[in-house]
Amino acid sequence: MKRISLIALIAISFTFSGCDTLKSIANNVLGEADAASAIKEMLTIGSNGNALISKESLMNAILPSEVNSVLNKLQQLGLSKDVDKFTNTLSNAAAQTATNSIPVFVGGIKRMSIIDAIGIVKNGGTAATDYLKAKIGDSLRNTVAPIMKTALDQYQLTQEWDKLVAPAKLVLGNKVKLNLNIDNLLAGVVTNAMFNKIAEQEVAIRTNAAARTTPTLQRVFGRDWNNNGAVK
Repeated sequence: MKRISLIALIAISFTFSGCDTLKSIANNVLGEADAASAIKEMLTIGSNGNALISKESLMNAILPSEVNSVLNKLQQLGLSKDVDKFTNTLSNAAAQTATNSIPVFVGGIKRMSIIDAIGIVKNGGTAATDYLKAKIGDSLRNTVAPIMKTALDQYQLTQEWDKLVAPAKLVLGNKVKLNLNIDNLLAGVVTNAMFNKIAEQEVAIRTNAAARTTPTLQRVFGRDWNNNGAVK
């Protein structure tokens, strides 16, 4: 009799446990592991987008204080086409760096340990991108720098700049020199541009159902967890 009672007690216990689990699922309770997985998926999708980098931001990186005077003087000397050619070359090198850096971003995201993933999901906006930038931003920039240097060497950017500014050297002197550590400076520009694209994708996934292209993204970001998991 005692044995039968024990079996019945265990059965009842499992029944209630199962009910609790079903209740949690029915209530769409957000788990930490599910939230972390969704965040990584979202950031990975964002990092695969092409980084749009303006020519102005690139030129400001290599000639931050004198860029306007140098470019104006070159244009006055009739070198507008040559300036455009150089900035196009610079943009191509930056675009190639961004493309070649995608695996670096994806690897960093996959290795990242996300603390309080539920809080990041609930915070909205660009909370996940901000977390990524704070946690591994510096290491990513350091890793991207040699990729940038390879692109600059391939496009012979320094040599092209020297040819471009040769007519202006007598007038502007040392102002036409490129900044030192140009690869590090431009790596920072490329990295920031990629973070901006990831942030744009994060906002899209949070606000636009069509951007949630996986079951995990749909499950986590398709509900308002600040409103008891209500469907958005």
